[in-house]
Order: sequence, then C-alpha cells, then structure tokens
Amino acid sequence: MRNLLRGGLVAACLFVASYAFAASDSPVGVWKTIDDVTGKPKSLVEITEHNGVLQGKVLQVLQSDQGPHPICDKCAGERHNKPVEGMTIIWDMQNDDGVWTGGHILDPKNGKTYGCKITLIENGAKLKVRGFIGFALIGRTQVWERQQ
Repeated sequence: MRNLLRGGLVAACLFVASYAFAASDSPVGVWKTIDDVTGKPKSLVEITEHNGVLQGKVLQVLQSDQGPHPICDKCAGERHNKPVEGMTIIWDMQNDDGVWTGGHILDPKNGKTYGCKITLIENGAKLKVRGFIGFALIGRTQVWERQQ
C-alpha cells in the first residue's frame, strides 16, 4: 500500500512538473499587465494560440482613468466606443525561434496600434511585451506577470 501511494505521489509530481514546464515555454495563459510608467497593474489579458498564431484579449480591467468598465473612445473602426473588457488587443503574433513577432498590439488608452514583439523571461513567469512604431528600437516595453 505504501509503495502504491508513493507511486501515485511521484506520478502526480511528474504531472505537475510537466504542466509547469509546458506553461512556461509558451505565452499562452492569463497575464497581469503592469503599466511601464506607474508600475501599477492595469488589466488581465488572456493569450491564446490557434494554428501557431497568438492573440490576446482583455479579461478584466483592474485600473483605468475611465473607471471600472472603460470603453475604447479613442479607437478607430469597429473598436470605437466598444468595451475594453473582451477586446482583442494582440493579434497575428507568430513564433520566430522563441520570440513572438509579426503581429500588432493595441493600446486602448490612446487607441493606437503598434508592431509587437513578445518574449518569455524568468522561466516563463513573466512576459516582456514591446510595442513599437516601425522598428523595435523605437517603442515601449512592459513586463507582464503570469497568473495562470
């Protein structure tokens, strides 16, 4: 009986370890965005992958100048005056040897869209998100914290 329990415990530990490894080598999951200016949490964003392409959607706004349920009043087109919660703000990101590039990120605060580069750091516990205009040298970087 004791050996059976040990075997089950070892199997459970291996499962948890393999899940943690799998979670840390992909940006897929829920991330707390941290404002690069104030250092305060701004939102929870869920990143998903479909056919090798990442997209990110705002699950919850944690802090906004507009209050608890902001709209994207500075966005253009179909996003104009739509709720930020539920909005896709990252799209078309593709893996290029561990760096996700080629896509775009929307800043709902100013309604502008930027080129985007995403890199996992600290063994997948954090996500370095760089938004830029034209070249990656000119832009802003935020470090997001993994929640799930």
